[in-house]
Amino acid sequence: MSLAIEQAKLAAMEGEVPVGALALWEDGRVVGLGRNRREGDKCALCHGEIEAIAHACGTLHGWRLHKCTLYVTLEPCPMCAGAIMNARIKRVVYGAKDPKAGAYGSLFHLNDLAVNHKPEIVGGVMEQECAALLKDFFASLREKRTGG
Repeated sequence: MSLAIEQAKLAAMEGEVPVGALALWEDGRVVGLGRNRREGDKCALCHGEIEAIAHACGTLHGWRLHKCTLYVTLEPCPMCAGAIMNARIKRVVYGAKDPKAGAYGSLFHLNDLAVNHKPEIVGGVMEQECAALLKDFFASLREKRTGG
């Protein structure tokens, strides 16, 4: 999770919502890294999870990530949960819950539906550190907007 947090910090330095992700192959190799780039790339699809999954597919020369664990600092949204399911990711480990868009327990739980692939889900890993990144980022954003 520490590497995902580093990716989230890079995103924050770029003015992006600080969400970072990494895909880890079963042998311990990092095969994909990602962070939010929606603002910079001007694209709604540029979530950290999507970037990490795409990077892992390129590294592994295939779309089946069935031996990967995806670490992400924020609970995946429905779009990212769909990508996780379609990539056949074995396990998802996330930090902070996302009560507004979390697809693995906060808003709803994708694995409760009759879907074709259900990854193992582990939430709350380094939750305080991950949540603090988001809290600090949005506090700073509000401060800039109010000139305070």
